[in-house]
Amino acid sequence: MTDFPTTPELADFLAHVNRGALIKGGSSEHQFMQDAAQSALRIVSELNGGYRTPQEIRALLTQLTGQEVDESVTVFPPFYSEFGMNLRLGKGVFINIGCRFQDTGGISIGDGSLIGHGTTLTTLNHSPDPDRRADMVPAPIVIGRKVWLGAAVTVVPGVNIGDGAIVGAGAVVTRDVPAHTIAAGVPAKVIRATGFGDPLT
Repeated sequence: MTDFPTTPELADFLAHVNRGALIKGGSSEHQFMQDAAQSALRIVSELNGGYRTPQEIRALLTQLTGQEVDESVTVFPPFYSEFGMNLRLGKGVFINIGCRFQDTGGISIGDGSLIGHGTTLTTLNHSPDPDRRADMVPAPIVIGRKVWLGAAVTVVPGVNIGDGAIVGAGAVVTRDVPAHTIAAGVPAKVIRATGFGDPLT
């Protein structure tokens, strides 16, 4: 994939969230995030507003993410993202209908991974202090290669899912899932190894 040029403001914001720094409610970072969301929502609205060919979908995803999306990537709309510029899709990624990605804190999906319909990936936690509830702490989600997330999976901020792992439908993933294991439930727990690959790697 080819990175597109970024504005100084975007580069500064990405550096801020990618080091896990607090986004204070009402701060310049918070305002940048709000403004950027309007651009993302415009692109997502166009993507979801009617039939789009696979080529048109990839072109809109390229606008959304600021990176060239490989021709092997497939996304079935509707698809939702509130930021877009901190989302990285590997080759051969498939995203099924109705997925919601809150990528402000960073989402990376490795080559060949399958994301089941209705999946939600979240990367921002709000402050537990009710007087500071608008404050947010970003934490990235990293999904390895050839991962399979079943339908309606929710992944919370800061979770890593290892290569070849499987997450069962409806799971809520609150902690890391080792490579080549199967996790399911609420909260998700590792059930067993997949039998393919080494769970310790």
